[in-house]
Amino acid sequence: MHQLILMRHAKAERARDDESDHARALSPSGRAAAIRMRTSLKALGIEPDVVLVSSARRTRETLDCIAFWDDQPNIDVLDALYMAPASRLLEILAALRETVRSVMVIGHNPGLHDLALQLAAGAAQPGPAHLLLDRSFPTARMAEFLVLTPWRELCAPRSRLQRIVDPPPEA
Repeated sequence: MHQLILMRHAKAERARDDESDHARALSPSGRAAAIRMRTSLKALGIEPDVVLVSSARRTRETLDCIAFWDDQPNIDVLDALYMAPASRLLEILAALRETVRSVMVIGHNPGLHDLALQLAAGAAQPGPAHLLLDRSFPTARMAEFLVLTPWRELCAPRSRLQRIVDPPPEA
């Protein structure tokens, strides 16, 4: 069994005319949400072996905000994750070594949401997490899946949506 954690980057600054979308930084509220998310991830014991992160600035900054791990995971910054569709995300995950027990992907919509919906579609009895997932995949959201197959066979019937976690509200 494997653990797959899909996380959308935190809220980014609006695009400026003089910078590329790829270079957009986190907004102050996005940074604060990601830091609050770190507390939730830590409380849940989410400690991936590998983190695959888009090369976009906002995804890398999200990773910087949420990282708390005592045992540093292997971190791969991948250009291929930038705005990747679900099909490309599946290809990347299928190439993981079987020794990788847990992987976190920090990426972008709509690909991340599409992949989460695709993997959750095989549930015999959809639960509350499925309802949240059906509505949207907002910034800084995490979806955790239990994967019952080798990575190369990742698909809906053999994955289970465990939970959806959003940043806690500001205190």
